[in-house]
Amino acid sequence: MSLPLGGGPVPGSLVCSAKGCRAAPRWALRWNNPSLHDPQRRKTWLACDEHRQSLSEFLGVRGFLREVEPAPGQDRTQEADPES
Repeated sequence: MSLPLGGGPVPGSLVCSAKGCRAAPRWALRWNNPSLHDPQRRKTWLACDEHRQSLSEFLGVRGFLREVEPAPGQDRTQEADPES
């Protein structure tokens, strides 16, 4: 990935949702807050391999995590997390 002069990610490129992380995401964490969202609605956080577990745990302890899937552009033959 090329970086613009400011050192940030290329505008429009996907990056991990962890604070301060600029890595390319490999996982899409699909979640919703049942007190705010319809059951079918899904919001998405993107995660690199390093932050997948911590972001999943953050959502999981709140009861928000619904699915973990490969991020857009990743090989769809990879298995989603069997523990989620």
